[in-house]
Amino acid sequence: MKRRSQLRQLVLGCLIGSIVASTLGIAHHSFSAQYDNSKPIKLRGLVTKVEWTNPHTYFYLDVADEDSEITSWAFEMGSPIVLQRRGWSPRSLKVGDLVEVDGFLARDGAQLVNASSVLMLRTGERLHAITAPPSS
Repeated sequence: MKRRSQLRQLVLGCLIGSIVASTLGIAHHSFSAQYDNSKPIKLRGLVTKVEWTNPHTYFYLDVADEDSEITSWAFEMGSPIVLQRRGWSPRSLKVGDLVEVDGFLARDGAQLVNASSVLMLRTGERLHAITAPPSS
């Protein structure tokens, strides 16, 4: 009888765990849900902030246009562990760095980019950062 109760608790625990996991998976966005792979962009600017956090790392640039008007842009990258596997460290990008970023614009027209690579103009080093490869 005790064994049957333990089995029932195990099955119930697995069921609850599966529901929670699937809910989290639905809440997490895909590349194509937020970004448009037909709208590549290249921007150059000064890093103003870096958020090395899960589930995605973000950094922010002040970008000057042709008329020297400054606009702030946000850039999304992969999780810290994924970035570390690609050669990044929390010290790779610092406030004040001048960088050139290749990426893809947000679908909703926001000044938000999914960064595919970041060229460190100080060193010439290019680091890859895309969250998910865009599908054609």
